[in-house]
Amino acid sequence: MDLKEIQNLIKFVAKSGASEVKLEMDDVKITIKTGSDERETTILQQVPMQAAPQVQQPVQQQLSSPQQQESATTGGEANAAQEDKGYVTIKSPIIGTFYRKPSPDKGPFVEVGDSVKVGDVLCVIEAMKLFNEIESEISGKIVKVLVDDSSPVEFDQPLFLVDPS
Repeated sequence: MDLKEIQNLIKFVAKSGASEVKLEMDDVKITIKTGSDERETTILQQVPMQAAPQVQQPVQQQLSSPQQQESATTGGEANAAQEDKGYVTIKSPIIGTFYRKPSPDKGPFVEVGDSVKVGDVLCVIEAMKLFNEIESEISGKIVKVLVDDSSPVEFDQPLFLVDPS
């Protein structure tokens, strides 16, 4: 089983929503776990009937019409989308830990403002003790680094914004 097949398996497991998958073939054993082992605790609280109208009135007064509320919500999203308009997002192909540098004592692969070509290494993602170089699929200029160094990343999580012009 080569690295590409393992990466595709990780993608499949992430999309499927399964919490754990074990695969054994000849001399290869792979276990993929998603999420954490900790169980979530949900606490439900009931509001006494007398207190409910008092709680709801201020909320109703603060909220204006549903159209204004919707436009306020989508306005922030629209501004972010317009800001990123024209840029290409480079996303993580795998789950792992994002590293901007090839090693702790060296500089980052790319900085904001750097020009990149197809095939240039942008970062490294560590998955299952393997360091996978993430290469640029487009030519352009790095506009924004969206993830902090040494942070965990999910499959398909945006990593970089690139201006292709």
